Parts: sequence; structure tokens; C-alpha cells
Amino acid sequence: MKAIIIEDEEIIAKVLQNKIKNADEGIDIIDVLPSLKVARKWFLNNAEPDLIFMDIQLSDGVSFELFEQFQLTCPIIFTTAYDEYAIRAFKVNGIDYLLKPVDDNDLKRAITKARAWNKSSSSLEGLAELVKSFTGNSAASKFKEKFLASMRNQWMPVNTKDIACFSKESLNYIYLFSGDKHMVDFNTLDEVEELLDPKQFYRANRQYIINVDAVATVRPSENAKLIVRLKEPNHKFEIDMSREKAPVFKKWLDR
Repeated sequence: MKAIIIEDEEIIAKVLQNKIKNADEGIDIIDVLPSLKVARKWFLNNAEPDLIFMDIQLSDGVSFELFEQFQLTCPIIFTTAYDEYAIRAFKVNGIDYLLKPVDDNDLKRAITKARAWNKSSSSLEGLAELVKSFTGNSAASKFKEKFLASMRNQWMPVNTKDIACFSKESLNYIYLFSGDKHMVDFNTLDEVEELLDPKQFYRANRQYIINVDAVATVRPSENAKLIVRLKEPNHKFEIDMSREKAPVFKKWLDR
């Protein structure tokens, strides 16, 4: 049984790993993810595990936000310091939980329950309701909604959803679906990537971040690379995608 741990405190994560090993040697911890940012990237690049041990409050947000971006169906064992009110919510929705510090016997019972998990529609609906009750569908608001673009010695707000791609050239530019090109103020594409919804925007290479709705065609190239062409009026863009990124990008498009 392959499992991951999502926990932002390194010591707690290591202790939990040891406790899991002692509780059930059949569980293989394949990764420990210290933040929402890392977890998002992990789920974009990896298949869903058999089990997740998940802290609720992480350094960069609440872990429930992951369920609004990824349709996870495996059992989740939450670790939490939440009060009894929150715990009752977990019980009603059939999701197991462990209070910190994790008790060995509670951990064994939770793992037993996880092994018997039934991926029924009612279980998934319960999880969806739980996520909604804690996040209030607010994950989207975590991402940047507008960028300030430079236009004729003045600034103009541009809606993020109207941006077809970000380009790091000699200067920094955004290209809109309208075909308009504007200069924007940012240091690196890494910085911009952190502000964007990963379901909507993809880091194609060192030079471009592209909007999924701007993709016109994708064609294979030499050495298992891809060439991504954007829709008109930005069809002049033919963006190279590396062999390493190609399978991840196809998975991102095919959803």
C-alpha cells in the first residue's frame, strides 16, 4: 500500500513515518510533502497513492484546497489539532482523523479503516461536502485575479483570465486573447507561476507560461518533445515543450 504524508513540520513528519512503519509494515511511504505548493506539483506529476496522511493547517494554506483542484478518491487520514466541533464534522462525513500528538492505537485503527475504505459515491459526496464546508469554495480567490500592465506611460489592470500567455523575453510581457501585448512588472516566471491557478496556467518552459484556453494544437517533435501552438491571434507562437514535461503536459490537458 503506497502512501504519502502531507505535513509542514519536519520532526512531526518523521515521527509519523516511524509510527506508521510500526503500525503497518505493509505501508510504503513514497513521499513527504511539506506544503500545498509542493503537494499541487506532486499530484500533477504523480498517480494518486493508495492512502494519504494529511495535516489540515499547512504553512501556506488549508490542505482541503487540494480537493478543489484534484479529484482524489483514496482514503485520507487527517492529522489535526482542531477542536471537537471540527472533529464531529469529520465523523459525520466518514473521514478518519488523528489528534496530535498521534496515539499509536488510534493510528492502527485509522489504517485498518483506510484499508477497508469503500470508494462509493456516497463517500465521495461526503468528502466533497466536507471540503466545501471548510473552504467555502475559496481556493480560486487564493490566485491573482489581475496584473498591472504598462501601456503608453500609464498602468492598466488586466484580468488574469484574459491573458493567453506570459513571456520572459528581454523584457516581461503578457499576450492577451485579443492579441494585445503589454509589458508587466515581475522578476521571474517562477514568481508569476506561484500566483496562478495551476489548473488554468502551465509553465511550458523557461520562457513561457500558457493559459489552457489559449492552446490551439499540440504536435510531437523530435526526441519526444512537443510543439504547442496558440490560438489566433497569437498563432505565431510555437512553444517548445521538453521531453520531460511532455507527458505531464498531456495529462494536464486531458482532464
